[in-house]
Amino acid sequence: MANIFPRWSNLLPIKIAICLLSVAGGLVVAFSIYATPKSLVVGYQPSQPIPFSHKIHIDQLGMDCRYCHSFVDVGGAANVPTGNTCWNCHQHVLKDSPKLAGLRKAMDPAFPGYDGKPVEWVRIHKAPDYVKFNHSAHVNRGISCQNCHGRIDQMETVAQDQNLSMGWCLDCHRNPEKNLRPLEEVYNLKYDAAQYIKDHPELGVKTTEELGLKLKEQFKVVPKTTCATCHH
Repeated sequence: MANIFPRWSNLLPIKIAICLLSVAGGLVVAFSIYATPKSLVVGYQPSQPIPFSHKIHIDQLGMDCRYCHSFVDVGGAANVPTGNTCWNCHQHVLKDSPKLAGLRKAMDPAFPGYDGKPVEWVRIHKAPDYVKFNHSAHVNRGISCQNCHGRIDQMETVAQDQNLSMGWCLDCHRNPEKNLRPLEEVYNLKYDAAQYIKDHPELGVKTTEELGLKLKEQFKVVPKTTCATCHH
C-alpha cells in the first residue's frame, strides 16, 4: 500500500516546532525590550497646564522641595501644590507673564478668563494601585528625592528618570547603603558624597561605601524584601 503522506512530511512536525519556538523567542525578546517599565515610562515628559521650571525654582532660586510638596516628609504621598501655593508668590512676582495665564485663571478673580477651577497638573510618576509606597518612610531615613526622580533641579520640564519597577526597588532594599545620605542632605540635589566625607573628617570614614554602611547602622535601616512589604 502506498504511503498516504509524502516522505518530506516526516520533517513537518519538527519544522512547525522550530517555527513556534522562534516566534515565542521573538515575542519574549520584543517584550523585554519594548514592554518593560524601563521602555514604557523612563523619559515620559508630558506638557503641563503651566510651564513650571524646576531648574529656575530649585537651582536658581534655591527653593526647598518641601515648599511645594509639603507632605513628603510627613505622609505617604508627595502632594502636588495647590494654586494657593503658587499664588502666594506669583500674585507679586511676574503676575502678568503669559506663562501664568493658567494660574491666574484658577486664582485671580480680576483675570478675564477666571473660573476658579484647580490647576489640573498631569501626573508623571505613578506606582500600581496594588503597591504601597510611603515617601516619609524613605526621606526620613536618608533616601533623597534625587534617588527616584533624578536631577529634578536641572529639569525645565519634569521627565521620569527611573523605571520604578519591582526589580529596581528590590535592588535598593537589598543594598540600601548605596543610596543613603545624611538627613540634612536629603533635599540637596547637588549632594556629593565624596565631598561630604572630606568636609566631615569626624565621621571617621574614607569611602562612600563606608559612609553608606555607617548611615545604614545609624538609621537602623533594615529594608524588607518580602512581597508583603510593598504589595497590599
